[in-house]
Amino acid sequence: MSSQPLLQTAPGKRIALPTRVEPKVFFANERTFISWLNFTVILGGLAVGLLNFGDAVGRISAGLFTLVAMGAMIYALVTFHWRAKTIRQRGQGGFDDRYGPSVLAVALLGAVIVNFVLRVTNVGNTREKS
Repeated sequence: MSSQPLLQTAPGKRIALPTRVEPKVFFANERTFISWLNFTVILGGLAVGLLNFGDAVGRISAGLFTLVAMGAMIYALVTFHWRAKTIRQRGQGGFDDRYGPSVLAVALLGAVIVNFVLRVTNVGNTREKS
């Protein structure tokens, strides 16, 4: 018997093996996309409620919440397609986005703060008029 291994490679030579992408990776990407869309539908519902049953401050807040919801939808779509393309090409890098959710959270916080400030200043104006 020989003491040499069955498969020999030249030093420094890499062997390219095909990697198998499991279907659950694609489904996880779709689940994440649907979760983001669920968030945007809830936020859009809040905006529609403010638009229909609110005053002038409610309409301004509804516009801001609608813009944030539309931005979240666009972000979710772009991220979904980017991840799907990377998975199809068998990318080995990370699929996480560090900045997108933070930017959307700050935009939502800004819309809430604008709503709060407008509501507080509007209440102060109506009390002075009475």
